[in-house]
Amino acid sequence: MLVDSHCHLDHLDMSDREGGLNAVLEAAKARGVTQFLSVAVDIPTSKSLIDLTAQYDNIYSSVGAHPLQKVQQDIPLVDELVELAKQPRVVAIGETGLDNFYSSDTIDWQRASFINHLKASQQINKPVIIHTRDAREETIDLLREYTPSAGGVMHCFTESWEMAEQAIELGFYISISGIVTFASADELRDVASRVPLDRILVETDSPWLAPVPHRGKQNEPQYVRDVAEFVANLRGISLEELAVATTDNFNRLFQIPR
Repeated sequence: MLVDSHCHLDHLDMSDREGGLNAVLEAAKARGVTQFLSVAVDIPTSKSLIDLTAQYDNIYSSVGAHPLQKVQQDIPLVDELVELAKQPRVVAIGETGLDNFYSSDTIDWQRASFINHLKASQQINKPVIIHTRDAREETIDLLREYTPSAGGVMHCFTESWEMAEQAIELGFYISISGIVTFASADELRDVASRVPLDRILVETDSPWLAPVPHRGKQNEPQYVRDVAEFVANLRGISLEELAVATTDNFNRLFQIPR
């Protein structure tokens, strides 16, 4: 039993997929993927995902605004995030964070938004989903200043082992995506082999970043199995052991009853 701990089901192109989302979920189930966290990227999707998850008992969602969404919206307010997060199938705040790689010119907006997300996480006691790229020191500094009581996850992690250690010390989990299978991902493979088994998650970040051997295709939740198999082999453990650990970690972090 596997969990796709970070996907964007509402961004999948299902125009030529007979059966739509249900077919996507069935394909995932056939490969042992039974739970999904569909992550919001802005306030409108936060609201639409609440409606989507109400139709399924194995899909959860988050509320928040991606750091690269400045052109689409104002800075999310703490009270707005908290109110949306009260819905029963909303299990996290985010994704939020800092990105100096794609959009360093909006860093002031990103910082203000990030702080509001962290404050909302503190208020409602739900974990926060972090996107970070080329902003290691400031991300950790803000997490230390506004440490979420419920912890959180560094999603689609691509940074250093030093940053991973610092995040773990602050109560965070490290989530590994299909990037770990890319030929250029030596540093990430080192991180994936060293994260404690009780602090690791796996994800697709679908519809983007399809893992090997699916490069060039739209990524789907079913491919989290390929990520898990790769990480298990990297760590020298069985897929079953990794699946049990990552599922337990997901349920513990996001406060989901077993």
